[in-house]
Amino acid sequence: MIVIGTIVFMPILLILTLWFFYYFSSEKYLKKIPGPTPLPIIGNIHQIGTDAGGLECICRFQQKYGSIYKIRTMFDIANVFISDPKLAEEILKSHELLDKGATYDFFHSWLGTGLLTSTGKKWKEHRRMLTPSFHFKILEGFIDTFNKYGNVLISKLESEVGKSSFDVYPYMVLYTLDIICATSMGTNINAQKESDSEYVRCVEEMCRILTDRSVSIVKSIDFLYKFTEDYRIECKALRVLHKFTDSVIAKRKEELARNDTTLDDDNDSDLGIKKRLTLLDAILQYKQEGKGIPDKEIREQVDTFMFGGHDTTWIGISGILYGLALNQRVQETVVEEINSVLCNKSTDANYQDLQDMKYLEMVVKECLRLYPPVPIIARRMPKDTAIGEYILPKGTDVTINIRSLHLDPTYFPDPEKFSPERFTTEIQSTRPAHSYIPFSAGPRNCLAQKFAMLEMKAAVVKILKVFRVLPAIPDHTPRFGGLIVLKSENGVRIRLEKRKL
Repeated sequence: MIVIGTIVFMPILLILTLWFFYYFSSEKYLKKIPGPTPLPIIGNIHQIGTDAGGLECICRFQQKYGSIYKIRTMFDIANVFISDPKLAEEILKSHELLDKGATYDFFHSWLGTGLLTSTGKKWKEHRRMLTPSFHFKILEGFIDTFNKYGNVLISKLESEVGKSSFDVYPYMVLYTLDIICATSMGTNINAQKESDSEYVRCVEEMCRILTDRSVSIVKSIDFLYKFTEDYRIECKALRVLHKFTDSVIAKRKEELARNDTTLDDDNDSDLGIKKRLTLLDAILQYKQEGKGIPDKEIREQVDTFMFGGHDTTWIGISGILYGLALNQRVQETVVEEINSVLCNKSTDANYQDLQDMKYLEMVVKECLRLYPPVPIIARRMPKDTAIGEYILPKGTDVTINIRSLHLDPTYFPDPEKFSPERFTTEIQSTRPAHSYIPFSAGPRNCLAQKFAMLEMKAAVVKILKVFRVLPAIPDHTPRFGGLIVLKSENGVRIRLEKRKL
């Protein structure tokens, strides 16, 4: 019994010793940073919650404690929040502060160590491998695909014309899923035509679970989490998600084999994409060239881009449509620009047309300011690091609150007002660069940000050429929240009427 007691007691003693060492060695720096008073053991987790109120809570803390403050999570672990563009720049431009925060650890069961979650040499190698897939010449070839699936979207939206309101979310989810599979994976899954998507439901479940785990007393501890219902839901969801990804990879391999296509073939596919430079093809080529990327890592990268390239864009497009519905003058100015650039023709917009729509670009940027699809991003300090007037101890997570940055009246007067003119060249030049970072910034910025901008612009052009977007009846106010992605708990409801040609 004595031996058994010793075996049980010693690991606990070791953990407590390490915790006390961490706490007291870091506290000499962290005590200087303001923040809400934590409770023992659970810190401030009870104040944050997991619904829309969680994001509202950390934004309220910013208003109360300033542009840098700290909260405590489980076992008094500190998390420093920043909403100052100069401090954000110090972190995001650094080539040393590249490791993601602790919240991203919860993604590993789903995304493994893909581009979003990997660090160090692996991240650098994979970033280098994938960057050519988003060269502007490749993006040009994607426009036909955007228009192809945009036509399907328009046909689906026809059924909503004349209704008092409808939720635009389900349509944008399937539209962007079609596009990410076609452009990045080179395969057609017909998500909009076969709309009962188990994949989409599982993505939503995983986002909910990941948010819960980041602020839950029980679920944040791996050992305890495995006894919860959410763990069983996660396991089921992961089987669906990984099976879907595996099928996408297998289908692409079959297509290449059936068409006797090598990955060096520059001929265009029927989707208008150069075969060797879809994201999946770039990964397969890397493996073919003997670089040794395992099949598991192929799936991790595909899972990462399926999540990142799909979830953020449908949220972005929905926010744009909501903003245009509430601002008819802006909407009509966009329509005038579309007609001017396309010379009032019924032809689809091409790459250069979308580039020439400067006012539409400002509208998209303003919507991403008000409704940033990713509201917070985090980095873990690899060593004691000076940020502003503070020293952040090694191991501290620093969270940049993009939502608060974008609503700071110092840089965006009357911040709740919808005003695309904030993004004229002249006005932009008066603001710090890192006051607006919907795609993050620096070496770990969003690799696909130009792709996302083109996709969102193409969708808006398609919709506004056919429909006038109007506010819902009765009035609808989305309840935006979420710590993983910014999503409305009650959907985004708008109204459509056919535009007179």
